[in-house]
Amino acid sequence: MKKFFYLGLLALILSACSSGDHGELVGVRGRSPWFQPDPYGTLYCPMGSFHMGQSDQDIPYNFTQKARMVSLQAYYMDQTEISNNEYRQFVHWVRDSIARELLGANDEERWKNKLDQFGVEREAAYEDKGYDLYWDEKLNYGDKDEEIRNTLNDLYLPVKERFYTRKEFDTRKFNFVYYRIDLKKASRKVNRFRHNTTTDDQGRTFINGVGHSVGEVDTTKEGLGHYQIENKGPKKDRSVFIIKDIINVYPDTLAWVHDFTYSFNEPMTNNYFWHPAYDDYPVVGITWKQARAFCVWRTQYMDSYFASIGQSIVNDWRLPTEAEWEYTARGGLDLSPYPWGGPYIRNARGCFLGNFKPMRGSYIDDGGFHTVHIFSYSPNEWGFYNMAGNASEWTSNSFEEAGYDFAHDLNPDFVTEPTEDEKYQAVRQRKVIRGGSWKDVGFYLQTSSRSYEYQDTAKSYIGFRCVMTYLGRARGDDATAQEGARLGVK
Repeated sequence: MKKFFYLGLLALILSACSSGDHGELVGVRGRSPWFQPDPYGTLYCPMGSFHMGQSDQDIPYNFTQKARMVSLQAYYMDQTEISNNEYRQFVHWVRDSIARELLGANDEERWKNKLDQFGVEREAAYEDKGYDLYWDEKLNYGDKDEEIRNTLNDLYLPVKERFYTRKEFDTRKFNFVYYRIDLKKASRKVNRFRHNTTTDDQGRTFINGVGHSVGEVDTTKEGLGHYQIENKGPKKDRSVFIIKDIINVYPDTLAWVHDFTYSFNEPMTNNYFWHPAYDDYPVVGITWKQARAFCVWRTQYMDSYFASIGQSIVNDWRLPTEAEWEYTARGGLDLSPYPWGGPYIRNARGCFLGNFKPMRGSYIDDGGFHTVHIFSYSPNEWGFYNMAGNASEWTSNSFEEAGYDFAHDLNPDFVTEPTEDEKYQAVRQRKVIRGGSWKDVGFYLQTSSRSYEYQDTAKSYIGFRCVMTYLGRARGDDATAQEGARLGVK
């Protein structure tokens, strides 16, 4: 037996020697070089520090916060607000995925894929999450096949709800199902994985020989160690940190009517989201939750493409933090009150520099009326459009008057997720919006001005843009770029 053991050990040593590393620590071989691709429609924001907060007096004394130095890592942000046409891609994807699910119930071979990414049939535990869909199979809502037409009829409004017999989609069914992980909750000490946990015959729990807290019960002392009676409730595993959300993705087109009493905005309700004339206008009528769902879908959509070409995935798309938004709006002009720099909202020729409510309410003096094209007006120093005016923008952060005081100065972040018991508490529902909009006065165009709206509300003047954290320290710092620099290649 020993002979075989030594022979195996010798073979192991020889195999290690034959690897070519001469027994040295060289890391895992065969890993592909990596570089961060620039996502389409975004601009790179370098890491940096800036004074976050008011750079001018707060005339209405509105949500005053003292300026504070903060530091941010590099990231990408959308150059413009998300447009109607870009968001419509999300809506159509959700619609088409539901249609394929309906068709797959009758014809799995054509519309669904039961195999996982390794070519193995999916386990029964995954059945409640559905199968992957075949997107290469062409979907035609006017298909001549009677069975397909009858199946897809479920996506349309019932006959009694149709206006002049128009066969229109029932957008109430456009629900996006997705999962996310609550990393902040998982990181709490009481929820972390416990190594070498033992329980003695008295019910005391010890971790690595030392007593630790494992439940919300009283702590006592005995002998040399501290211990706590073990919580008899269910043990936590990863599943408790995985949260399932179901979000209807269609914008609230009626926001144009319900936002303004005694104002005629019916044409905007009827046409703004779907008509080609408004394709490149910012999408509005989007709740904070819908904006977050869009970011999740955008991540999944990009990751699925990267997986298909064998490329590593990138960081997730998400809403910008309040600090990231302000840093981008300033565009390197740290102490300037507006994205364009100086203290005025007109240029030297007297033209307004953004889409807002100028003067005493002359909405057309700035060249706008409601929203305008996403590439309107001049960009800031970093090339970002409409960081002031047009549509206010959701950020990821919860609104708290004293938030600047307790948020960290490194990538400051403050997010609250209302629990089931807190879902009716209005203060837990507030999310920060930035930038001012077409209906706001000039004060809200300042880069430091803050306001809030409730996360479940949709307004005709609030849109959003997305952010992706840069993979690495800074652009040009990845392995490929370093090797190129070594060889003298730019």
